[in-house]
Amino acid sequence: MEIRLDGKTAIVTGGSKGLGLAIAQEYAASGADVAILARDPGALAEAKQQISAGAPGRKIVAISCDVSKAAPIKSAYDQIMAELGKVDIFVNNAGQSTRGPSETITDEMWQADFDLKLFAQVRFCRLLFPQMKERRWGRIISVLNIGAKAPGPDSAPTSISRAAQLAFTKVLSQEGAPYNVLANSLHVGVIVSDQIVRRHQREGANVSLDDFIKKAGAGVPLGRMGRAEEFASVACFMASAAASYVTGTSINVDGGRSPIW
Repeated sequence: MEIRLDGKTAIVTGGSKGLGLAIAQEYAASGADVAILARDPGALAEAKQQISAGAPGRKIVAISCDVSKAAPIKSAYDQIMAELGKVDIFVNNAGQSTRGPSETITDEMWQADFDLKLFAQVRFCRLLFPQMKERRWGRIISVLNIGAKAPGPDSAPTSISRAAQLAFTKVLSQEGAPYNVLANSLHVGVIVSDQIVRRHQREGANVSLDDFIKKAGAGVPLGRMGRAEEFASVACFMASAAASYVTGTSINVDGGRSPIW
């Protein structure tokens, strides 16, 4: 089965690196025009070049945007509509893994995490939902982690905001179903990405990145960390017509790591 997204347009937040970049590359290679959003203009320019190289002829829009704030989201949306005309697929991928003992998390840390994850999703969907419903076609994909279903100790605030996104995605699936607007979440375990590189920088003193990656993947039932391209393949399927009867569900792309299916 060949998965194609010809004629579709997509937004991928956090699209300049890691999972977001891999998803944007897969979408463009499958025929979609893609807007990638991130904060770093330099990283965005490099990502746009990479995506365009693998998908000649596709429109690739790169926008510097802090999605934790309402005004930049509206400005990015207006620019995307001007350049692409519509949005069929929205991938809410921007995030970070702020975590620690709950009693150490300040109000400011809680608010910043919810602004970046939950409220970015809420604000984008408020803008995108009406046009998707009008065309009776849409895909909303929340990139979460397995902690949204199975939070562990010292996982606040990230597991809490992700759980809220999971609930919001379910709400969207119920509201969108009569209009063929499908909403689902994909849950990552341990994937080789820029977040792992940053984690190695924080925690991997005197250990090579390769050894750090091997150790991080040792506890996964499949015996290794996942690759961003593997995650992107699932995201492409979920964005396509092939997934036309899948909504309101959460799929673990984690090599079997989550204790909850």
